[in-house]
Amino acid sequence: MDRPVSVARILALAFCVGSQSGCEVGPDFSRPAPPSVLKYIPAGATPSLAPGNGEPSQRLVEAGTIPAEWWRMFRSASLDKVVREAIDGSPTLDAAKATLAQARQAVVQARGAYYPQVDFGASASRQRGPAFALGLLQGKELPTYSILSWGPTVSYSPDVFGLTARQVEKQEALAENQAHELEAARLTLTGNAVTQAIAMAEARQQIQAVKGVLADDEKNLALVRQQFALGKVTRSDVLAAETQLSNDRALLPPVEQRMAVAQDALAVLTGRSPAEWTPPAFDLDNFALPPRLPVSVPSTLVRRRPDILAAEAQLHAASAAVGVATAQMYPSFPLSASVGAAGLSTFQLFQGSSVIWSLAGGLSAPVFHGGALEAQKEGAIEAFRASLALYRQTVLLALGQVADTMRALGHDAELAEAERKAVDQAKQSLELQRIRYQAGKVDVLRLNDAARAVNQARLGYVAARAQRLRDSAQLLVAMGGGWWADPKSCADCREAVVATTGENK
Repeated sequence: MDRPVSVARILALAFCVGSQSGCEVGPDFSRPAPPSVLKYIPAGATPSLAPGNGEPSQRLVEAGTIPAEWWRMFRSASLDKVVREAIDGSPTLDAAKATLAQARQAVVQARGAYYPQVDFGASASRQRGPAFALGLLQGKELPTYSILSWGPTVSYSPDVFGLTARQVEKQEALAENQAHELEAARLTLTGNAVTQAIAMAEARQQIQAVKGVLADDEKNLALVRQQFALGKVTRSDVLAAETQLSNDRALLPPVEQRMAVAQDALAVLTGRSPAEWTPPAFDLDNFALPPRLPVSVPSTLVRRRPDILAAEAQLHAASAAVGVATAQMYPSFPLSASVGAAGLSTFQLFQGSSVIWSLAGGLSAPVFHGGALEAQKEGAIEAFRASLALYRQTVLLALGQVADTMRALGHDAELAEAERKAVDQAKQSLELQRIRYQAGKVDVLRLNDAARAVNQARLGYVAARAQRLRDSAQLLVAMGGGWWADPKSCADCREAVVATTGENK
């Protein structure tokens, strides 16, 4: 059951009716406090990104600035071109832009309630009625006559308790949510484009590595056949070398398939079908590992990551919805006015005596709705609590993503150093085994084992290099991608960041 009108509510009613600005009932939104932590991972656990053995070093830079076009940090002209094509041609971004435009029109629609609503009407009717209605003599036959009328009508409902203001606030928050969702979609798109380009480069390098392995296998097979011709080895050694070559040839189709999948995915990201667009021939050697990786503190991250800002805007909308539900429990004061003319003929419509007008005011106050209004308000409060929990979860997931990526970069550096050493050692071992095989000191199985070790080391090293590039891109995306520094980005989103952080990038 709805709560009865209390004395406090009656006093509030009197105050707000007498006030020109009215009163906005319901809670005023306050932005959630940023995380109090200053680090993403425990103190002293910052990973080292400086591997040895000739591998490039990186460094995490606290409070560093991420450029708007963050993918250019990899210094690949081909990558820059593909990412731009993805931004220009992505259907996902087109859908997000249209959704944002729709949300902004909803704001304009909500603001319309601030102004009087003016309509124009005209009517014509044919009636039959009592003769005295027309001033005719009694006793005559009921006449048939026409009534014509026209004129404007004006209606207005003062926003005494802030119902309109809260509805506008809600729609503005939803529009802000869509603006940040657009930036999140752009960030995801660019991150996926970079990831697929790296996947293509990795597959291309692995194909080259497998072809190098096949060349070594063919070289071993030729050596075994030479030894067999001289009578120094048996036929089984030749068969073992041929088997090794066949097994290694089976490594090539899966890698080529990964290359095709990455190419097709990149074509789709640019808004094209795989049949009409071929991406550039990306190679790992064409990517530069960013030497400096900017890392902002958590309190700044929550004011920059678009997914967190979108969750915050959704929370704001939920807060405004509580105000809407609360305002609907208070009276409304509809006003209306009309002026026009009415007559029995077109000629009479333009005579002064035909002018009619009306002015009306009213009061509509909820008394009993079976508890529906109170339930609506409580439901809005619970929706706000759910949005707050989702916001907190979004922040925690973001902090966890950054922490995971930072740790991964440290492990990537260690892995790259180890894989580089493994390649060098495996090559030396293979050359030694070839010399020993020619001297008859080892059998073909030892030679094949050495070749297989080189194969595994090469593929592992390629994967380690690609993983460092991938995780570097992932960290830049996790930091927000620098969208707030883009002059072409959403103006509303940039203004929100400047207002809350004091930055004007």
